[in-house]
Amino acid sequence: MSRHAPGNPEEGRGHQPPLDGAGRPAVPAARGDGAPRHLPSLLASLCERLPEDRTVEWERALARASGPEDPSLLRFVAAQQAAGLAERLRQIVAAWRREAPGMPGAALAFALATARELPRPLPAVPVVTGPLSPATPARLTSSVVLDVVRSAKSSLLLCSFAAHGVDSLMTEVAAAVRRGVQVDLLLEETTRAAAAFSGLPPEIRIWHRTAATGVLHAKLIAADRHTAFLGSANLTDRALKENIELGVIIRDTAEVAPLVDHFQWLIAPGTGLMRLA
Repeated sequence: MSRHAPGNPEEGRGHQPPLDGAGRPAVPAARGDGAPRHLPSLLASLCERLPEDRTVEWERALARASGPEDPSLLRFVAAQQAAGLAERLRQIVAAWRREAPGMPGAALAFALATARELPRPLPAVPVVTGPLSPATPARLTSSVVLDVVRSAKSSLLLCSFAAHGVDSLMTEVAAAVRRGVQVDLLLEETTRAAAAFSGLPPEIRIWHRTAATGVLHAKLIAADRHTAFLGSANLTDRALKENIELGVIIRDTAEVAPLVDHFQWLIAPGTGLMRLA
């Protein structure tokens, strides 16, 4: 009896080819040895730009999906609100459909979890306030600010020229104090920014410049020495949700630690540059 190589299941009678987002048959990618594979790099890129809790959330969504056409997965992708994130996830689903349509979602979830566990330097990720665009896979300022505050385990540094009307931020800062985080606020005195924090626990330290000239114009939120957000946005409701603002989130300790050291030096008693409010 002659032996035949197993047939391709996609060539079987009655097989329905994968469909694209418009319901049309998707064009299969080349399967030769030299064919590029975009899915692994897309998964690694997603892992790099998302905080760990959001990455785990996506791992769970993938693990529940039977394949790239699973309706629950497509609904999850459509629900993403961060600027450019939904588009990035659609790219992952499209690459999954082209390159490995028979692979179960659990396999992709395992690959994403593996990438998350690998130590690697994390690139700076753009952060925006204002109109969302798929051109840049940025995150929204309002969500990034809360993520950074929540990630603090021992120290939290906030620096802003102005502050008002950010109740959700105040809630997270108060929660940080309750879990034992030392919170330092470096604020511009002439804008009366400290008034926004008047209802917070007394353990919070508020600092003002001692010099009579110049202003404190820096905007920074740093959690411990591992994560920092810096950009143009003040700690105001408009800056975090309505204005057109731009910033970056940095998760490389080698970059964050010197920033924290600089501001800790500014408030050190020996320098005389800042005073407690």
